[in-house]
Amino acid sequence: MIGYTTVGTNDLPRAAAFYDALFADMGAKRMMTMDRLIAWTVAPHLPAFGVALPYNKEPATIGNGTMIALAVKTPEQAQSLHKKALELGATNEGDPGPRGGAFYCAYVRDLDGNKLNFFCTLQKS
Repeated sequence: MIGYTTVGTNDLPRAAAFYDALFADMGAKRMMTMDRLIAWTVAPHLPAFGVALPYNKEPATIGNGTMIALAVKTPEQAQSLHKKALELGATNEGDPGPRGGAFYCAYVRDLDGNKLNFFCTLQKS
């Protein structure tokens, strides 16, 4: 069920160097590098770990920048879960849509403010 997790940072280059070195011992390599996020995995089909500058541009603290990504099968399923979460009282943290070219994501914060992402990978044609 878990697709990937992220933790926050206030210094992305410093965090990237740390995790590059740490994860090399695990056989993990970078799978994605973006302006605000870097992620690693040991294999494309296995869960990944990411480090990110918080989207709200507030300082990263324990929890700020942390997100649990829940793998879904289709963009329609991401949309449906996003809608249901909002109906259940969650707040919108990012409308459903493509991100970074290869992902389709929908973001919410649960009733306690925890950030969740319903995501799937998009098929290249």
